[in-house]
Amino acid sequence: MTGRIAVVDYGMGNLRSVAKALEYVAPGARVEVTADAAAIAAADRVVFPGQGAMLDAMRELRARDLVTVLRDAIAAKPFLGICLGLQALFEHSEEGDCHGLGILPGRVRRFAPPAGAHSGGERLKVPHMGWNTVTQTPQAGGVHPLWQGIADDSRFYFVHSYYVEPADPALAAGTSEYPGRFCCAVARESLFATQFHPEKSQAAGLALLRNFVNWDGRSV
Repeated sequence: MTGRIAVVDYGMGNLRSVAKALEYVAPGARVEVTADAAAIAAADRVVFPGQGAMLDAMRELRARDLVTVLRDAIAAKPFLGICLGLQALFEHSEEGDCHGLGILPGRVRRFAPPAGAHSGGERLKVPHMGWNTVTQTPQAGGVHPLWQGIADDSRFYFVHSYYVEPADPALAAGTSEYPGRFCCAVARESLFATQFHPEKSQAAGLALLRNFVNWDGRSV
């Protein structure tokens, strides 16, 4: 169940690495990095990656006339957000004091570790960068299909200074700690999004991408 996979190009993000990882786990799929709204609308599933600042991302999405097609894709087909592609789904971000797409209720907040805070003997810094464990959060009906075959508390790769704070705790599909616990994955209907980078997370990340390209868009 693969078909056409659109990787949304809005001028920001690790697009080629995401596309290569998808091609690896789904060699029979047509993976297209595209800024064309018609191509995104025609795809069977959509990946919305990103790195950088929320204010710039929203400006680029509007300039490329991609806001409506993203909203429509989320409502109609399997959709995966990665890093900034997770944060942009929410209503508001402290980064640039700007509005996101408003698809999910909640806000994006900056990490503010207490002075001198340590984890594993190392002082915590912002951005949060490197490997960290992810605890899977059961939702209604059980663990999400995108976690299939991935051990709980597996390690994934993070690079971010901001994190999402959903207004509805039921949206959380995974959490991590830095130093306090924060939401690092969300799910609702045919949408799944992660703060970590599955394309950089070796076996666990590839397993999640493989689950996505075979997912029918149902949450349970």
